[in-house]
Amino acid sequence: MSSTDRDVDHALAYPEPPASSLWHRHGAKARPLTDAQRKRNRELLDIAQRKPRTAAA
Repeated sequence: MSSTDRDVDHALAYPEPPASSLWHRHGAKARPLTDAQRKRNRELLDIAQRKPRTAAA
């Protein structure tokens, strides 16, 4: 099958615009989680993985 002008995606013909400066964080880094927070996150993840998925999600 030969390629025609209709097969060309013209959106790919232009360079990607520069990333927004709003996408980059400046300033303080995020604080590391405490042991209690890590434990709680592991427990919540375990519960979420065991729970059956619902159609509302």
